[in-house]
Amino acid sequence: MSLTLLDFPTLVRTDVWFSDGNVILIAGSAAFKVHKGQLERHSEIFQDLFSVPQPEGQLLFEGCPWVELHDSPSDILHLLHALYDGLYFDKSSGEDFPDIAGVLRLSTKYMIEHLRQRCLVRLTTDWPSTLAGWDAREKVATDKDGRYGPREAYPHPLLVMSLALELGITDVLPSAYLDLARYGPRRIVSGTPLPQPVISSVPRTDSQTKDPLDGKSRVLDSSKTSTTDEEDILVPSHAELSAILRGREVGQRHIAMFIENELVSRPISARCFNKHHDAGRACRESTYFVMLNILRAIGGISHGRDADPLFTLTQVVEMLGRTDFTDGVKQCGLKMCAACKMDVEECVVAARKDVWEQVPLWFDLGPWKGSKEEVVLDAEDSEEIARAI
Repeated sequence: MSLTLLDFPTLVRTDVWFSDGNVILIAGSAAFKVHKGQLERHSEIFQDLFSVPQPEGQLLFEGCPWVELHDSPSDILHLLHALYDGLYFDKSSGEDFPDIAGVLRLSTKYMIEHLRQRCLVRLTTDWPSTLAGWDAREKVATDKDGRYGPREAYPHPLLVMSLALELGITDVLPSAYLDLARYGPRRIVSGTPLPQPVISSVPRTDSQTKDPLDGKSRVLDSSKTSTTDEEDILVPSHAELSAILRGREVGQRHIAMFIENELVSRPISARCFNKHHDAGRACRESTYFVMLNILRAIGGISHGRDADPLFTLTQVVEMLGRTDFTDGVKQCGLKMCAACKMDVEECVVAARKDVWEQVPLWFDLGPWKGSKEEVVLDAEDSEEIARAI
């Protein structure tokens, strides 16, 4: 006997419904009519699932066998779209995160490796573990007029942290923590709305007609996005909040130490072109001018980057090449010589590398994989194990 959608009043057909499909997937009360071969081709898990003998007399649905999946209907929709239509990202966009998260969850669960790798590449590109990757990421989030808009290019870091912890993708956590630590404390605590599901579940009532799929929820059409009066908000846990605020404070202290050690009373370069002209006064005054401007804009607050040590250090080098300062009469650049500028630039490059190496430690996440700190820790762990034996 073959039943139709009319026999299942709580079941809704999604837009993934092929007339020549030969199996129906049911998640919640969302129905997807697809092809066994397409799923089996990419997943051994689906091969095993479809190889299980069906009981005699099982009811068919639209002439097809049906399988119930205990996954989010929205995640199933994203996965099937990726399998049938491909998974493409023209550029980084925060709006892509629900697709990436859904496909990554299920491609991991159902062992669809090519989709999993594509999602991981996108995720680790947007949330990198290298300083060069971070600088490239920040460039993408800055438009041609210098306006910084990270949430247009990337999702809220709390969403990434949640996904990373769920799936054990720890490589992206330091970047996410660093991004979140640049928010003001009030914004950090406020959290972010969870993305609305593409297919939204609505609990069924006891008065609804019972059917063979009893206990499932009713879903809206997949082409519509449900909205609710109160959005679900994702906020950091107490442990996460403590780590974020502590890392934010450490980062700011690090910049304060850089200013104290490298800019206050900085000596001129040994190769200073001005050292025979008033003992290099022009270069010393230029360094002092840079220091004052860094203090004025510390943490990048004036650029929408509160508590951002890496950007603050970038500003030091950026000031060396600017020509829009004024001497009271006309616009001009700093009167610092090329040798002194080179010394400052080398100092900043070293400082930024040092900051990046320490970022995971600021948030109690352990060192970057492959870093010198990790090698030292591994050696210490090995010695401890040896002593224990």
